Amino acid sequence: MQQLIDYAAVLAFLIAYFVSGDIFIATAVLMIGVTLQLLAYKLLRKPIGNELKLTFWVSMVLGGLTLIVRDEAFIQWKPTIIYSLFAAALLGSLWFNKVFLLQKLLGKAMTLSDANWTRLTYGWSIAFLSCAGLNLWVAENFSMDVWVTFKFAGLMGLQLVFIVLTVGYLVATGALSESAIDNPEANDS
Repeated sequence: MQQLIDYAAVLAFLIAYFVSGDIFIATAVLMIGVTLQLLAYKLLRKPIGNELKLTFWVSMVLGGLTLIVRDEAFIQWKPTIIYSLFAAALLGSLWFNKVFLLQKLLGKAMTLSDANWTRLTYGWSIAFLSCAGLNLWVAENFSMDVWVTFKFAGLMGLQLVFIVLTVGYLVATGALSESAIDNPEANDS
């Protein structure tokens, strides 16, 4: 159920765009969808994560600017801004607070050494910044149809690739072996 709620706004945006062919209608649908997503979490008494809060506010601001100014560039910047903020949060948390945000997110699922958390922080920061840059490149060089398709399928596909690369890295370095899980500091490779 939660996965459906998580992707409902993006799916509604995609469907609205390809049914109407109008980015402004799709943007309004996205804004309504993200608002309903937030309300659904509140009604279900589920915690509202920082990612959803960020997505909500960036969608409202950039979606609002898109509709008011009638310039689709604002909504096209949304993924770039969100990915850049994710990278900044990961790096800023590490550099200024010596905190691994990925560990806070995934620490219950796996135990890694500080060296591996550091590598994952830099790796995912590079991944997010790559997605941010690639989004701008696609937005500037291709049609709106291509950008909308890329926003949904391309960026999600890239995230899946990054997940596979992360798991591959953790397996290759032995960070997911039973001995590494029992003693994460023993494997800092």
